[in-house]
Amino acid sequence: MTASTPAAGGRDQGPQEAGYEPDPQRWRALWVTLVAGFMSLLDVTIVAVALPTIQRDLHASAAEVQWVVSGYALAFALALVTAGRLGDALDRRRIFLLALSGFVVFSAACGAAPDITLLVVARLAQGLAAGFMAPQNSALIQQLFRGAERGRAFGFFGATVGFSSAVGPLTGGAILALAAGAQGWRWIFYVNVPIGIVAVLLGRRLLPRVTRSGHRHGRVDAPGILLLGLGVLALMFPLVQAESGGIGRLWWLFPAGAVLLAVFARRQHRLVARGGQPLLDPRLFTTVRGYAVGAGVGTLYFIGFSGVWLVFALFYQHGLGYSPLRSGLAVTPFALGSASAAVIAGRLVERFGRTLTVCGLVSVIAGLGGTALLLRYAPLDTAPWAAAPLLFLGGTGSGFVVSPNITMTLRDVPVRMAGAAGGALQTGQRLGAALGTATLPGLFYVTLGRTSDYRGALVTALSAALVAMAASLALASFDWRRDRHLRRPCRKCPDEVANNPVHSRQT
Repeated sequence: MTASTPAAGGRDQGPQEAGYEPDPQRWRALWVTLVAGFMSLLDVTIVAVALPTIQRDLHASAAEVQWVVSGYALAFALALVTAGRLGDALDRRRIFLLALSGFVVFSAACGAAPDITLLVVARLAQGLAAGFMAPQNSALIQQLFRGAERGRAFGFFGATVGFSSAVGPLTGGAILALAAGAQGWRWIFYVNVPIGIVAVLLGRRLLPRVTRSGHRHGRVDAPGILLLGLGVLALMFPLVQAESGGIGRLWWLFPAGAVLLAVFARRQHRLVARGGQPLLDPRLFTTVRGYAVGAGVGTLYFIGFSGVWLVFALFYQHGLGYSPLRSGLAVTPFALGSASAAVIAGRLVERFGRTLTVCGLVSVIAGLGGTALLLRYAPLDTAPWAAAPLLFLGGTGSGFVVSPNITMTLRDVPVRMAGAAGGALQTGQRLGAALGTATLPGLFYVTLGRTSDYRGALVTALSAALVAMAASLALASFDWRRDRHLRRPCRKCPDEVANNPVHSRQT
């Protein structure tokens, strides 16, 4: 078996794995990629708290200013799989540094934008740069780390994903509080510039250079890029236009997107059958253990996870009259619990596996469910602060979901496919996030319009989030039970075979 041929379990065998030599600067390189990843994911949510200020300052309509958030998310999702495949085929280091440099330049352009049109254009470009950067993060982790170290590295990566999403409203509120005046929102973008410049300089020094040999890495499926891009665009565009009635007007794009993705999948299967190089290898979902389930768990979880922050912001700022900073502080316990637990989970995932995800989802559901009940029935002057322990519980559970799920989804992916696999995983998460951020605030507003009850609207939206998380729990539990069944010793086989962790009862 050659170095580029995956084994049945999905891992590359032969010289590529056996001859692995640890890069002495791998942990420093990891921190460079995590800082860049934190900035790109933070920019998904940090801008939301500044939208009213941006709208007033630039004299924009509500539909125009919404594109400052949704345009970034849309461009981000469109780039992920293509960027991951280009990283696999060409040079992850070069693409990461180019994308990071572009992210810095477009962040400065966002801050300097004189009108809403140029701001939206700059945000689209910024989202595209972020989408090209993101899949290189997980691919570089797989390239730089092996074994237990890979689990620890993915633990830090998972902490970055969870913490950046949860802390966005707090960070945005803090920047607006410190940068007083109508133009203070510009510093939400300018803050990326010095941090990004330092990250580019360190990345040039620390990220590993890859020498290509023999294999045909340079071919990229251009028709596949077009089909996938149009399919993802068709699914996401109605969602990012949800507040202006996009789902009702553009519902026909959902079946159109499904058809385009089906044609894309068929093309990828045909390319593999002919020995070509697909944009997204379908064998990831069939032969790489845990990838399909992990992608499903992540997508379902992000439907609930991403939408709750907008719902909490609406409840605290409009319902209780909190400032953006105070609103962000109210949900900080979740972010703290998520970040701390994700690092711990990275050390435990090799030992406990899917058990961590199942326990984490139970904790998230218990924490957010308890918070919903407390905010519904407890006195409003004390309920937000009394909910802090429950939010911390939910955040701790989230840390045990995001980090281990990323590790278990990607750990058996061959390094040569790492970028495309990471891009596809994050595309599912972005689609889930888009669905959650469109659906949950929509349910909040519908309930509020019927009842004028902010508490009831909060409970309705959080209940929908819990349904998505319960579906994620059901899928994770199925995988957990299957894993236990496959690892149960077989009485019909010799001890040395039955005790092998690769052995299954299907033998």
